[in-house]
Amino acid sequence: MQDKKTRTGQPPDSIDSAILNAILSARIKPGARLGESQLAELFSVSRTRVREAMMRLEARGIVHVSPKRGWYVHEPSTTEAMQVYAARRIVEVGLLNTMKPLTEPQKQVLRDHLAEEKAAIAEGDRQTLTFLMGDFHIRIAELAGNPILTHILQNLTARTILISMLYQSEFHAIESHEGHCRIAEAIERDDFSAAAALAVQHLDEVETGLDLTLTRDPLADLRQSLSLPSRTPDKPVPGAPIPTTRTTLQLRKG
Repeated sequence: MQDKKTRTGQPPDSIDSAILNAILSARIKPGARLGESQLAELFSVSRTRVREAMMRLEARGIVHVSPKRGWYVHEPSTTEAMQVYAARRIVEVGLLNTMKPLTEPQKQVLRDHLAEEKAAIAEGDRQTLTFLMGDFHIRIAELAGNPILTHILQNLTARTILISMLYQSEFHAIESHEGHCRIAEAIERDDFSAAAALAVQHLDEVETGLDLTLTRDPLADLRQSLSLPSRTPDKPVPGAPIPTTRTTLQLRKG
């Protein structure tokens, strides 16, 4: 696998790349504050450079600015979550249906990637596995030789990971890995229509695993810090994201 720091198509030390890769690896949570001064110090650049990077990420739906408060990692609403998955279906089906047969070295890239997924599952390495699960789809776009679609899938994948951190109660690692294996097998035998159908099935399964019914508790972080009991859930409010990651690594089928 290529170094995670080079997967965004940006210089390894760029602010855009660092933040996007942190999201792709689930190392940064939705709602996290991104201070301009701190980032400027970390990257040894001016706050103007930081602000330019934040504006680029905002245009990609990754961060947003709150007046007089600063920049924050985006917290997708339930409506946006469904829209992102709908967009991924359209992009990935179109990509797979127009792919050309891969060379043997290209097929080996997919095999090696799946081997890395399997190894991460065996090691229980959630952070690496999260990155690999999203990177699988980006790799297919790269192998198809379409940098524009690769860029689009990078954005959609990052937003999908933000969605999973908010709404996915369990992470079925083996189920997702096996879905990738079936897609790769169809690509290897040049059956791209089957690969497209399997990609839709895979995305459907992942979206079905989301819990879009819980409301956001604005005091969740403070409540947890003070060891106070969780708030009794209210009736669902459409479009309201929940505040914290509730994911656990489930190394089982189904």
